[in-house]
Amino acid sequence: MKKVAIDVDNPDKTDSDETDIDHHKLSEPLGTTDLALNYYRLAPGEALPGGLHAHGDQEEVFVVIEGKATFETYVPHDPNHETGEITVEAGETIRFAPSEFQSGKNDSESELMILALGAPRDSEDVRFPLTCPDCDHDETRLETDAGEPTLVCPDCGAERAPKGCPDCDHDELRVALEEGDELVVRCPDCGSEFENPPLGS
Repeated sequence: MKKVAIDVDNPDKTDSDETDIDHHKLSEPLGTTDLALNYYRLAPGEALPGGLHAHGDQEEVFVVIEGKATFETYVPHDPNHETGEITVEAGETIRFAPSEFQSGKNDSESELMILALGAPRDSEDVRFPLTCPDCDHDETRLETDAGEPTLVCPDCGAERAPKGCPDCDHDELRVALEEGDELVVRCPDCGSEFENPPLGS
């Protein structure tokens, strides 16, 4: 047994964090071996990290403690699955199976507190619904083995380095759903949108 306190005054931040998101990684302090556990507190208008993504080897569960979360969902290979937005309120949970694309945000006017659980703990297959420019496969896998993020096509193996926003130089772009379930790449800093992500070779 192990008990830890969520230190709300000391969230896990990186040097690039300029948002109103408190993030507490709880897996290490608790010593979990099979479960990833993260606590987030998001101000209105903020989003969970990562944008629209899926874990090919991990299921995720989100528990809303306070406030209201809005999740974008996208399952391109299942015609019976409804793509779009779903609202999860305090006291409710939502599960995403492996390979289901999702992203969460706080669209409300009040603070959102949410627990994110993933199993198995260490996901090694993170995917984005981005079309491969070489073979038109409809998703790419994120790899960080060499230290720098690389988008790799799981079908043909083509590799591309994601670039930052060409309009404001923000270093991270996110995939999101537009009206009519169209995918768009958006800068969370300046709001610029692109049909395809800026990629290097």
